[in-house]
Amino acid sequence: MVGNRTWFGGLFNGSGKRRQVSAEKIVFDLTPIQEQRLQKLKERLNVPYDETRPDHQECLRALWNASFPDTELTSLVSAQWKDMGWQGVNPATDFRGCGFISLENLLFFARTYPGPFKRLMLKQQGMRAVWEYPFAVAGINISYMLIQLLELNSARPKSLPGINFIKVLTEHEDAFDVLYCIAFEMMDAQWLAMRASYMQFKEVLEATKQQLERELSLEDLNGIHDLPAYNILCK
Repeated sequence: MVGNRTWFGGLFNGSGKRRQVSAEKIVFDLTPIQEQRLQKLKERLNVPYDETRPDHQECLRALWNASFPDTELTSLVSAQWKDMGWQGVNPATDFRGCGFISLENLLFFARTYPGPFKRLMLKQQGMRAVWEYPFAVAGINISYMLIQLLELNSARPKSLPGINFIKVLTEHEDAFDVLYCIAFEMMDAQWLAMRASYMQFKEVLEATKQQLERELSLEDLNGIHDLPAYNILCK
């Protein structure tokens, strides 16, 4: 798992009677738009976070401003970052596990769904554990989990979730980022349902991955809005 600490190492049943299908029965060729969007996404995966690049610095500042608009960030290396759930004073050390896309995912979440983002970041919902998961580093682990689940480092996916994601990507160019937001919401809901604490994060993330895998295996999945868990972003 991603992260420097060892702890990184079936709630939503809304799919009801919708059928899951086997990947073995699916034969498909990528359309030009699928090829283009998948290639663009894969290129994002290969960009490491570079703390010397002005555009990467600007994205990090933008994440802070979206998260704490009323608090000035004194420096890109600051103890203030711990308020967001980074492991130390420099988020750059945490990005090494997943690259720049994990920052893009967090920033997309903060800008596109500011209400859910702040609710999760500030742990405003449910009975929370004494030892909570650190929000930002958990986000990096979710990015990494999705990359593995969707087989984005392979030439083309062979599993049904990865194949269905290609269909979703056809309808929604930002499908990966939206799926990230959904997965974050699912993870937090699993956390609360399992009454988990710090050392159980790995179990919670695995449960989230399994549920997301089931939803991405539904037969009638064509767009991101077809995922049963999409509704949790609209709460």
